[in-house]
Amino acid sequence: MTRPVAVVGPTGTGKTALALELAERLGGEIVNADAMQLYRGMDIGTAKLPPGERRGIPHHQLDVLDVTQTATVGRYQQHAAADVEDIAARGRVPVVVGGSMLYLQSLLDDWAIPATDPGVRARWETRLAEVGVGALHGELAATDPAAAAAILPTDGRRIVRALEVVELTGQPFAASAPKIGTPRWDTVIVGLDWETTVLDERLRRRTDVMFADGLVDEVRALREHGLRVGVTASRALGYAQVLEALDAGGGADAVAEARERTFIGTRRYVRRQRSWFRRDHRIHWFDGASGTLADDAARILNR
Repeated sequence: MTRPVAVVGPTGTGKTALALELAERLGGEIVNADAMQLYRGMDIGTAKLPPGERRGIPHHQLDVLDVTQTATVGRYQQHAAADVEDIAARGRVPVVVGGSMLYLQSLLDDWAIPATDPGVRARWETRLAEVGVGALHGELAATDPAAAAAILPTDGRRIVRALEVVELTGQPFAASAPKIGTPRWDTVIVGLDWETTVLDERLRRRTDVMFADGLVDEVRALREHGLRVGVTASRALGYAQVLEALDAGGGADAVAEARERTFIGTRRYVRRQRSWFRRDHRIHWFDGASGTLADDAARILNR
């Protein structure tokens, strides 16, 4: 089987450009590992590469869900693994790229994801509606401090999932996580990062460009297609903030506040990504500012 490569790291580091370059050099195809790029129509706010800029390289796991559908790690793992194996079976190189941490780990470590129980899940979702996300995060902290430390206190869906797993398994949420060993398919993992102040400036520019390119109009259109009722899509960075701005009337001040909160939220998410990925000793790290980035990464693949 052809050995895959994964390009990982924080948001805004240039993973898409590097993956495209490697796929072109190696005769590869792209497998997306950004949870929000799974959604049709969520293009500007996810920095999804337009079809005309994909150099004719096939892309998988893009635009496979409606915004009303719920993205799950289990579904992604099943379908992305099938894509990787199909690409390799055809003699092509699978190039996995993205920064969604759990999605990548489920794929590269063949995570045996705990089962779900609709009754238990519904009970915790009811509890979330009753007490609010902050209070439920406090309940998780009392039950499983490590899980609470790893999950943002605003992420109601993951809090509910952690409490569900703890109840069903009788073990901490982390007990179900895979151990870091040889990656599935012997995948070579390449990581990108930048110096913090430089990356912060890149994130600022990225956010400004998204709003200038029409993120508000994109969210307004998706709202008409059910974005508000989507469990995962409606909570995506940028989309959640713009929805709130539209609820407040969509004026210039509300949009400016949404843009600032999107930047702050993205910067906070990057810190979490960086902490997560730096625990993985298998990743070959490169400076995104390097002028020889693609050549350096290609040399790793040829070892």
